[in-house]
Amino acid sequence: MRDEDTRYEAVTSRDARFDGEFFFGVATTGIYCRPSCPAVTPKRKNVRFFPTAAAAQGHGFRACRRCRPDAVPGSAEWNVRADVVGRAMRMIGDGVVDREGVPGLAGRLGYSARQVQRQLNAELGAGPVALARAQRAHTARVLLQTTGLPVTEIAFAAGFASVRQFNDTIRQIYARTPTALRAETGSKEAANASGIPLRLAHRGAYAAREVFDLLQSEAIDRIEEVVGAPGARTYRRTLRLPYGSGIVAVDERSAGPWLEARIQLTDLRDLTTAVQRLRRLFDLDADPYAVEERLSTDPVLAPLVAARPGLRSPGAAEPEEFAVRTVVGREEAGRLVETYGKVLDRACGGLTHLFPEPAVLTGHPVAGPLATALADGDVRLDPGADRDEAERALLAVPGVSPRDAGLIRMRALGDPDVALTPEDGPGDEARRPWRSYAMRYLEDTP
Repeated sequence: MRDEDTRYEAVTSRDARFDGEFFFGVATTGIYCRPSCPAVTPKRKNVRFFPTAAAAQGHGFRACRRCRPDAVPGSAEWNVRADVVGRAMRMIGDGVVDREGVPGLAGRLGYSARQVQRQLNAELGAGPVALARAQRAHTARVLLQTTGLPVTEIAFAAGFASVRQFNDTIRQIYARTPTALRAETGSKEAANASGIPLRLAHRGAYAAREVFDLLQSEAIDRIEEVVGAPGARTYRRTLRLPYGSGIVAVDERSAGPWLEARIQLTDLRDLTTAVQRLRRLFDLDADPYAVEERLSTDPVLAPLVAARPGLRSPGAAEPEEFAVRTVVGREEAGRLVETYGKVLDRACGGLTHLFPEPAVLTGHPVAGPLATALADGDVRLDPGADRDEAERALLAVPGVSPRDAGLIRMRALGDPDVALTPEDGPGDEARRPWRSYAMRYLEDTP
């Protein structure tokens, strides 16, 4: 979709497949939209295209009130790409710029701040500050419209440095004051025991049953649980977050192109990070159209793809946790939680603990070598980690097999192109760059 005429065709046909892949602004109205916006299609001469919402905002366009372009799924491109731009986008999504600034982002990437700024501006039309600002604005809108929290608390919870900066940003992006934005929904509920309600958008079909089956089969007592009957299940788990802890719940049943979720946090500044971790866990930024188009050319996979539209390749809510439990196995992971896990200040149903941090497990006879490598930084599994380097580092850890390393790369690092079996090995170009999805189709075969 690099060609602007092709993009305009997508806008004309209101093609939801490209929501989040690009945005368009209308020069005569000063508004930017998602491709599927239901409004009257503008004339081609008045349309400007942008790779990100932040780029549209940087050119002075305001978010459309009808299609809410800030709420679209993220581009699947950032999960596919292993270069500095893809890694930067994954880290910005995780809130690194809000917590550590541009120097912190650049340091994690191994580049100078100027190099990162230049590369992001060249490809995305916006630098890391603008991209983080767009994300903060979206977080603020969610809090304004789903909770009754005071505006001042929302400003700082969303990551703004001051209330004035918050007010100016909301007015610029949404053309309303925070109070007017909140009044659109009439929500007056405070963030309470039920958590902040969210709709986690995805594109295309979503095979929820298969995802919930997998999560239920892997669930570890005290930190995870799946309740309810198939088709109406709820997945719940605890999260260790940068500023505190959280409990998240996601429903299997959905009435639209989203999953219903609720998030309880000890510190609201963790909302953006918690949302992004859920999106990675449930693979909500995937492009099922591209996956199905590619894998349908494979004679083995074609009937499986047709039978299971929208199959996802789930990630991991906590990458380091996933790595440890992959190496030690589910039963031992449960014992680690019971013995070393941190007890929540307030239990919630069967959720009572956080999974132990690597530093606590360094003396464990099985988990110890990997926990030591994670605690020392010899193995990095954060959203911006270099996947090739991470896999090499994992293979150097005693007790980590090649299959373990590949599975960790697939799930903890969200790599969509990992082969775990000889028949789907490095030479199988027909399934690239979606070999992780190929594995899911093959594993789910009855």
